[in-house]
Amino acid sequence: MEEIMNIPINKYPSIEQMTQQLNTAKTGSTTANNKLGTTAFSEILKHKQAADEISELKFSKHANERLASRNIDLTDEQLERLENGAKKAGEKGINESLVMVDDLAFIVNVKNNTVITAVKDGDDRVFTNIDGAVIM
Repeated sequence: MEEIMNIPINKYPSIEQMTQQLNTAKTGSTTANNKLGTTAFSEILKHKQAADEISELKFSKHANERLASRNIDLTDEQLERLENGAKKAGEKGINESLVMVDDLAFIVNVKNNTVITAVKDGDDRVFTNIDGAVIM
C-alpha cells in the first residue's frame, strides 16, 4: 500500500511537516533574511537614522561668498542652532526653509542639508521660494 492512485506516499510533505517548516522559518526570520542576503527593515532604518545624525550642514559656494561679503561670523553655538533649525524643518517636511538665528537669516535646502544663502540684519529681507520658516 505504498502507492495510492500511482502517487508515492512519502514524496510530498504532510501538513504537519509544512507547519513545522513555516514555524521554524518564522522564529528564525532574521537568520533566514541573512542567509538570503536581505536586510531587515529595522536595520535599514537604524542605519539611515545614524547617518542623518552624523550629517553636517554644508554651505554652498554662494552662501560662503555671502558670509564673507557681509562679514558674518558664526559662533559654534549659532552654528549648532542653525543645524537644529534645519533638522526641525526636515522633521516638519519643509524643503526650502528660512532659518532665523539671532539677527541672521539663512535659506537652507533641507533635502541636501545645504545653506544656500545668508543675510544679516539690515540687509534686504525679502525671501522667495521657501515653503517654511524656523526661528531659533
